[in-house]
Amino acid sequence: MLFPSPARPVVSPRVVVTGAGIVTPLGLGWAVNAEGFRTGRRAFRPVSVFDASRQRTRVAGEVDLPGTLPATRLGPRQQLRLERAARMLLLAAHEAWTQAGWTATDDPLPLVLGTTSGGMSLEQDYYRQAIAARPSDRQQVTRLTHYQVQRQALNLADAFGFHGAVTIIANACASGANAIGHAFEQVRSGRATRAFAGGYDGLCELVFAGFDSLQALSPTTCRPFDAKRDGLALGEGAAMLCLETLVSARARGAEILGEITGYGTTTDVHHLTQPQPQGDAALAAMTAACADARVTPAEIGYVNAHGAGTPANDGAEAHAITRWAGARAATLPVSSTKAGIGHLLGAAGAVEAVVCLMALRGQWLPPQIHLETPDPACGFPLVQTPQAARFEHALTNSFGFGGANATLVLRRFA
Repeated sequence: MLFPSPARPVVSPRVVVTGAGIVTPLGLGWAVNAEGFRTGRRAFRPVSVFDASRQRTRVAGEVDLPGTLPATRLGPRQQLRLERAARMLLLAAHEAWTQAGWTATDDPLPLVLGTTSGGMSLEQDYYRQAIAARPSDRQQVTRLTHYQVQRQALNLADAFGFHGAVTIIANACASGANAIGHAFEQVRSGRATRAFAGGYDGLCELVFAGFDSLQALSPTTCRPFDAKRDGLALGEGAAMLCLETLVSARARGAEILGEITGYGTTTDVHHLTQPQPQGDAALAAMTAACADARVTPAEIGYVNAHGAGTPANDGAEAHAITRWAGARAATLPVSSTKAGIGHLLGAAGAVEAVVCLMALRGQWLPPQIHLETPDPACGFPLVQTPQAARFEHALTNSFGFGGANATLVLRRFA
């Protein structure tokens, strides 16, 4: 099912990115992540944030969190209550907010967040303490109230001194891209001059064990689009974008990192977890995003694929990209950056949008590591080594369980 975009003004404002914050297993911030994605660095290690000894798979993409958080309006007590995912979200938000040069304001600022598990680690602690041999109510109320995603959203509003509509999107692996797409439409439609959007998720035992019990995690090495791929790898992270109209950005003299030009979202009702084999809904999402951006596949210079590494999803996406691109497929550079950092779930789409901004600004293509034998369904070249490129438009896909699909088109700003 294709969801039409809301009606636009006669002359739609251009929506630009003036701030981008990113936290991944590669490190904290734009600079270290740009270098990691440009060179194709791998960031997996044995899980240490919980005991994974009973799982089939025991590695993931973990973030090294700093001992202290950046200075915001949050007090010491509020900071202590932030669990792992909320800390990553705050770090990414602080980088984006600072880079954009935004300040506290009385004007409403829409906040749109995508996540799949929110503060699930607090819920785990609540459950363990509740079933302990000697149950205790100590800190249980705090755990109960702070694991909910609306609390994490309110933390951001408190941290940076803004208010406005809060939208939480929990749409499986498409959540982060959906959040950015929704914020993009808020600004482009004229309902807001600016919006704060992104996605986040932290590693937690409950989610990790769930994926492992489904045998969705690779017991060897995650290698998207490889003919012998055997599953995904989990990671964690966050990314936030400051979106505003071009008029607003220029009036402030803000540095512009790039432009969002198109968004497409579809629903595949084929199966609870498996996509339609030929990627019909994925094809529709890419087609809708390009129509929205008023570009053709021939104008897209790079595709950041969803490419999770599972047999069914990669095959369906390969068919969808090949069908969508047509004659362009033979020369269209494609890669999955999940091969280096893992699948960040609700953060994935937001992080990969930032990767596209990095690639457009730096004019390079992110290579995909661990590829040995490309799946024959790939009618396109997979980027396997670091390389420079000249291109104006990038497209990023986020396809999730339950048939949730989201595609964003970004343009280099010059």
